[in-house]
Amino acid sequence: MGVRAIEEGDVAMALFWRIFGLNAVVLGGATALLLWAPVTVSVPVLLTEAIVLIGGLVVMLVANAVLLHVGLAPLERVTRRMATVDLLRPGQRVSVVGHGGVPDLVRAFNDMLGRLEHERATSSARALSAQESERRRIAQELHDEVGQSMTAVLLELKRAADHANDPGLRTDLQHAQETTRASLDEVRRLARRLRPGALEDLGLVSALTTLTTDLSTHTGLAVHRRFEADLPKLDQQTELVLYRVAQESLTNVARHADATQVGVHLYRDGDRIQLLICDDGRGFGLANEGAGLRGMRERALLIGAALELEAAPGGGVQVGLSVPLHGDGG
Repeated sequence: MGVRAIEEGDVAMALFWRIFGLNAVVLGGATALLLWAPVTVSVPVLLTEAIVLIGGLVVMLVANAVLLHVGLAPLERVTRRMATVDLLRPGQRVSVVGHGGVPDLVRAFNDMLGRLEHERATSSARALSAQESERRRIAQELHDEVGQSMTAVLLELKRAADHANDPGLRTDLQHAQETTRASLDEVRRLARRLRPGALEDLGLVSALTTLTTDLSTHTGLAVHRRFEADLPKLDQQTELVLYRVAQESLTNVARHADATQVGVHLYRDGDRIQLLICDDGRGFGLANEGAGLRGMRERALLIGAALELEAAPGGGVQVGLSVPLHGDGG
């Protein structure tokens, strides 16, 4: 703590001496002109003398402004970066050249951005891990408790309908049975969304196929899938990020895009895995990113991936996730 305070004090003093030196250059030049220039000042001041003095003052002010602007230009770049920096888009730095007060201050600002990005990524990883754990817990409770209870109710309704003598009562019981069965299917669908069992058991491609089929069934969207056959083996976290980004993107399309069709493409491009999701709707706001899109960016940061959103050629939005492969592609 003491060392950092000393470094901050050194930067402040260096900045002070930089400004002092710039002003000293201007004032020294003005003094030299007064000493050696053939200029006199009368009392009272003559008009020509006043014009010369005012002209000299203007020259000093302009020279001082130019020197300060050049000397403090890096601080202007720092100010602009502070106003626009986004920790979900890492790597944004201010260019710096040389050594001394202002360059050292810019380097300290860049180092601070690096620490903030690291801390943001660490806290996001903990939050997303806790979120996934909570999803698994809720999915398990839906499957084990709610699902089993509704299954028991479904069996009781079937038994009652089979033994009912009144045709009207039997019809009502059968209707209740169908409603219960539909509710049970919805509970199971919610459990699958919370905890993608297909991802853990069958892999990413099967999980994405199940996800898109489920979307098409419940929304009527025409889904066009193109999954490359020989994708490299990915670690569990990378597959989960790819799945969650696809899930959030498709949810946004279904809720906000007013689209009729959506394409989901997964393929290898050199040393990267590319996931592209493109719809033909009206988009869901590229300029004003909501919690869902920022959540996707946070997930992308966990695996060093790049998430890009842009207008699709035929309207709508294209979401692209580019995931780097490590080692032999595992």
